[in-house]
Amino acid sequence: MSSEIPVRQIDPSSDASDNKKKSGTVELYASRKKIYVKEVKGFFQRIRNVSLLVLMGMYFLFVWLTLDGQPLIHFDLPAREFHLYGVTFYPKDFFLLSGLLIISAFGLFFITTLFGRVWCGYTCPQTVWTFIFMWVEERIEGSRNQRMKLDKAPRSSGKVIKKSLKHTAWLLIALATGLTFVGYFYPIRELIADLFTFQANGWAYFWVGFFTVATYLNAGWMREQVCLYMCPYARFQSVMFDPNTRVVSYDPNRGEPRGGRRKDADPGELGLGDCIDCGQCVQVCPTGIDIRDGLQYECIGCALCIDACDEIMDKMDYPRGLIRYTTENELEGKPSKLLRPRTFGYGAVLALMIGAIVFVLATRVPAQLDVLRDRGALFNFNGEGRVENTYTLKIANMTEVPQTFTISVSGMEDIRVLTDTRVTVGSGENRALPTVVDVSPEVITESNNTIRFEIRSETDESLIIETESRFVGPTR
Repeated sequence: MSSEIPVRQIDPSSDASDNKKKSGTVELYASRKKIYVKEVKGFFQRIRNVSLLVLMGMYFLFVWLTLDGQPLIHFDLPAREFHLYGVTFYPKDFFLLSGLLIISAFGLFFITTLFGRVWCGYTCPQTVWTFIFMWVEERIEGSRNQRMKLDKAPRSSGKVIKKSLKHTAWLLIALATGLTFVGYFYPIRELIADLFTFQANGWAYFWVGFFTVATYLNAGWMREQVCLYMCPYARFQSVMFDPNTRVVSYDPNRGEPRGGRRKDADPGELGLGDCIDCGQCVQVCPTGIDIRDGLQYECIGCALCIDACDEIMDKMDYPRGLIRYTTENELEGKPSKLLRPRTFGYGAVLALMIGAIVFVLATRVPAQLDVLRDRGALFNFNGEGRVENTYTLKIANMTEVPQTFTISVSGMEDIRVLTDTRVTVGSGENRALPTVVDVSPEVITESNNTIRFEIRSETDESLIIETESRFVGPTR
């Protein structure tokens, strides 16, 4: 079987733009056109405002909170200690971080299969900060039409003042963001004092400046470009969508054909659908798409178009829901299923990982004891004629307070510890303690005997750690 490749004649005498139109080619990259987002109020916008206040409140507040004199959240990189809500983690606990990342990934997959990109629309940091910057812009420069006129207007004192106020406000928000982020690694009270007295090291200034500039550029200038071109989620999200995924959609069966009309006109008599082609859904979209063109990867699921369309439907006395959260099956009049095999799969992995992390945290002992036997010598006879072995006890205190431990040994008759049996280990400290144990040769029946070292905290009576080791002696 042969196949033909379609050929289109290109007129060399015509200009490049005409040839592109005739050949059907498109520009791979076009310069950004500024999107002027119109402010809208409604149900989903109120939900976003609540999520924004909660998330921003947590971000800016938690860095200042302390628990038992320790910051509530503090990633102490020089000391390799990570304090989270009163619990200290160490580099050896990094497997927990891997588990949390897996939980986050499958949580995102699980939500996406059900409700599309609601993460992007309501909780993504890029969305949160972008909406804050847009709110500031609207307060200073005015409504969408006023901002468009201001940008087109020639330079004037009023324009310079408004632009200067806006960018100053953006920079202050970005600076607060940078200071707060670095404050999770460098105690915030010390950070601010050291920065403004020029006592901080160069890296502190660098990272505060870096996150200030990054926030200012991403939320103030790049905005939707981050979502469209930099975020990988926008590209692979479609593989998790199916006809049962609930996403923001326009109902063409109800809305088409579009057309303007008077409020008291009967759309049925005019041969029109409910869409009056007002363009409000496009004007409020932060990524500049027309939701009426169908599902597009640029849609972040923010539902601003739903609030805008519902407002118009109310004015026209039409039912709400021309644009709504719905599924492809529902738009086609088919039944829609909430739970599907892939949903169960993602949910099962998510539940399994959450259960594993909870189990590990619940059974995590706030101290650790490792016993290393000196392999340089099997055993020695001391001045009392008793057989002794030498060990190194490594004690790690992972609690927030110093712990005083009492050391004991058991497992053989008449066994005793010759060295110090009491040691204090500071918070987050690891102590290596040389320890000598001896036993009467008469009780040794085997050359290799199992013994148990125990450390018992005097500070916390419930903290008891036990570890096995071996005692080597002569056989009779």
